[in-house]
Amino acid sequence: MYDSDARVTAVLGPTNTGKTHYAIERMLGHRTGVIGLPLRLLAREVYDRIVAIRGPSVVALVTGEERIVPERTQYWVCTVEAMPVGLGASFLAVDEIQLCADPDRGYVFTDRLLNARGTTETLFLGSNNMRGRIASLIPGVQFVGRERFSQLSYTGSRKISRMPPRSAIVAFSVDNVYAIAELLRRQKGGAAVVMGALSPRTRNAQVALYQNGDVDHLVATDAIGMGLNLDIGHVAFAGTSKFDGRGHRQLQPNELAQIAGRAGRYTTDGTFGVTGEAAPFDEDVVNAIENHRFSPLRRLQWRNDRLTFGTPDALISALEQPSGHEELIRAREADDLRTLKALWSLPAMRDRVQGGPDVRLLWDVCQVPDFRKVSHAEHDTLCERLYEFLHDGGRIPTDWLARQIARIDKTTGDIDTLSKRLAFVRTWTYVAQRKDWVDDTDHWRGESRAVEDRLSDALHDALTQRFVDRRTSVLMRRLKQKESLVAQLNDKGEVHVADQFVGRLQGFRFQLDPNAGVEEAKTLKSAALQALAPAYSLRADKFYNAPDPEIDLTEQGGLMWGEYAVGKLVTGADALSPEIEVFVDEEAGPDVAEKVRRRLGHWFDRKCAALFEPLLALRDDEALSGLARGVAFQLVEAMGVLPRGPVAQDVKALDQESRSMLRKHGVRFGQFTIFQPVLLKPAATRMRLVLWALWQKLDEFPEAPPPGLVTVPAVKGAPEGYYAHAGYRLSGERAIRIDMLERLADMLRNQNSRGGFEATADMLSITGLTLEQFADLMGGLGYKAERGERAKVTAKAATAADPAAAAPAATPAVEMADDQGAAVGALSPDGQASDPDGTPAPEAPATAPREDTADAAFGDPVETVEREEMPEASEKPVDTVMSESSEPAPVEDTAEATPDAPAEAGPEATTDVTAETEADTTPESPTEMEVFYTFTWAPPRRAGRPQPQRGKGGGKPGGGAKPRGKGPKGRGGVKPQGAQNHSAPPPRREKKIDPDNPFAALMALKDKK
Repeated sequence: MYDSDARVTAVLGPTNTGKTHYAIERMLGHRTGVIGLPLRLLAREVYDRIVAIRGPSVVALVTGEERIVPERTQYWVCTVEAMPVGLGASFLAVDEIQLCADPDRGYVFTDRLLNARGTTETLFLGSNNMRGRIASLIPGVQFVGRERFSQLSYTGSRKISRMPPRSAIVAFSVDNVYAIAELLRRQKGGAAVVMGALSPRTRNAQVALYQNGDVDHLVATDAIGMGLNLDIGHVAFAGTSKFDGRGHRQLQPNELAQIAGRAGRYTTDGTFGVTGEAAPFDEDVVNAIENHRFSPLRRLQWRNDRLTFGTPDALISALEQPSGHEELIRAREADDLRTLKALWSLPAMRDRVQGGPDVRLLWDVCQVPDFRKVSHAEHDTLCERLYEFLHDGGRIPTDWLARQIARIDKTTGDIDTLSKRLAFVRTWTYVAQRKDWVDDTDHWRGESRAVEDRLSDALHDALTQRFVDRRTSVLMRRLKQKESLVAQLNDKGEVHVADQFVGRLQGFRFQLDPNAGVEEAKTLKSAALQALAPAYSLRADKFYNAPDPEIDLTEQGGLMWGEYAVGKLVTGADALSPEIEVFVDEEAGPDVAEKVRRRLGHWFDRKCAALFEPLLALRDDEALSGLARGVAFQLVEAMGVLPRGPVAQDVKALDQESRSMLRKHGVRFGQFTIFQPVLLKPAATRMRLVLWALWQKLDEFPEAPPPGLVTVPAVKGAPEGYYAHAGYRLSGERAIRIDMLERLADMLRNQNSRGGFEATADMLSITGLTLEQFADLMGGLGYKAERGERAKVTAKAATAADPAAAAPAATPAVEMADDQGAAVGALSPDGQASDPDGTPAPEAPATAPREDTADAAFGDPVETVEREEMPEASEKPVDTVMSESSEPAPVEDTAEATPDAPAEAGPEATTDVTAETEADTTPESPTEMEVFYTFTWAPPRRAGRPQPQRGKGGGKPGGGAKPRGKGPKGRGGVKPQGAQNHSAPPPRREKKIDPDNPFAALMALKDKK
């Protein structure tokens, strides 16, 4: 054992007693000094403190991976393993001397306790439980006790989510450290990570995050228990067992106290407890930690330092020699001894190791630390390769070393990848410290250090990116410091607070960043809304002054300002007067909400007045009275499109003056619908559907048909009333626009609905349908379509049969209505021709009474002198489904009206003539067939109601059955054979003047003459 007259002092006490600070002051009081510290991290911290006092030119840092030694070095700061014990320095100190009992490194600390001395003063710093062992091993030692500056108290178990600020959570595995840090990132904004395996550069960067207040929590291994001075208020143990290299074991109370003692700095009290799955401490453990009373250490780890280098076997024997002292037990096999045994067992190694120098070299190589911790075999292989280089060539080849370092000089990858590369580079940094191993030691030391720094920075960035949410941490720090937060709103609606993106202001509602976690969201929203108050007011002013075209109404009743939803329509007093619900955050205040509501109300009133101008004028016309006012009221309730069936009797009863007053408001009395054509425009239709769906309280509003289409496919599951408010009538598998339906009705009025007729080109043109689709449409209107085929008449045959028929027929092309109601050159929604500028052309007098004609032919019974003889006609109301009560009065056959006209041939005769003609002209060519449909009026029979019997010459087919052929059916129901003979009908009785006819007054004057 070491024997010296130098003063040896043991400064013992719990944590936070200022022992390390005392040792630094004592060392700086001497001309030279050496201090050994347990961790490379702590050595770097002490080195920086002394450099700040004395300058870098006189301070050296020596660890396994770093060596900074100025020429005029006076003070050496080292790890305990790297301490130069033979310098003869005036002062020597060893910190955390209680680690003499550590199973892995204890023998190194015991060696320093027994053999390391300063020429003038020696200090051993540690825990009180080392007092007995130091007293028995070092005669004449002096003891100095130090009391803790602050109190340490136990607070029990606490959830991680409720961990107070400035807390450190201690775990004993890398996986647990990462898991806890991830949880803190989601709930608290992040955490700094400190582990013994981190490089000093990474560790300092992580500690700076915590010390600067960027994060309020620290997750660490037991590395923080070794003298790291941090501003920690609470230490929570996430576990109480650790893996010590051989297996898992429970931590002793003195080890727990060493870690818990990091809580509370100087005179600030601290607390400790448990969290996660860690069981609460027993009362005895709590009392021991709080009062710093622990069982004294009985035995210290020891390994022989008097080594024999004659042969490897002799060296191994010396390393395994027992101490011979009851207080010193032989240390378990360390990594260097295990590597020595593994290499010496190799046959090739026995040929290389021939004498003492070879054994000493082999022992130096075996002491290379296994930083990589990949496997023992891989570490043994590396040491074998290093020994081969040094034994055969005396140096490690420069190109080989360069390749090894270049392989790990990559800053890409995740945390685990970067951590492994850092462990690898630590090996090469250790190798580069040996002057006798490499050429140009300073160069390789600088190269390996540069790679380590780059990897350290990359690892710090990766740790920060994964475990720290800078946005939340910055906002929390600003709020904690009660600093005013100002929101910055850019033209994209992005909200930044303290240069951190927190969300978007969509209209007048703040949308938090969707990437924010649940706990983080509370902090972000609180900070953002606190800072957004001025932005709400500025945006409200901008919205209030925005032009009307910037505001729009969706088909679901939403009110949009550009791309932002700012409100929606809700049910009001009536369909045309909905209420407005605004989308404004409560934090914006009632003034902002009211301003948005007023602006939307003004926009809706103007929009509704523009689209429904004739309807509102009709509603507000006080000149209307009696039955006309009732019809107007129903039309307003239907928002301008009213099926005629329910109001047929009221319309019939209107006198001419009432009709004229309604027509002044643009009301058109159609065969199927009473409507205002202007309200069929796409914008008005879209608005009407929204208001109707809102009034009906539908869950999903049906969309308006595409503008410009005359017919559209039927919508499956459409709610009742949808087609009428969309401006269409359902007929078969399609729906037809009501204005075009009225035009079609005018065309059908001139057809022989009893005898049957075919679709004309005009009918197909205005509907835009194929013949098959038109047949389905007619079926929905109450007609029966009979399909047939016949030989197609070619142009050559038609010319030979009838030269006049070859003249091109002028078929008016009807274009689909555009967004303004009608295309140029097409018909307006009310069926009138339009000029190119869209202005309806004046209606010809000959067609002026068409509406009244429709009333008489399709809905209202014809008033004649024989009205008494037709009770059925006057009793049956007009039906919008075009039932038997709304059957058009069939026009007499041409043969009956004109006796000189040739008899009309049936379809069979036409087919025969066509076929005969084609046979004469082109006997060799095959006959081309064409499909045609014959339409007859055949409304569905009403159950339980007898059908009137009609005689020859007019009326509906008996029983609603389709007549056979185009002519009238005989009494016996037998179809006449051969050519049909038609006689002229008897003279029609003069019918009374229809009072609904707008030309009734002129007709009355004519009769008076």
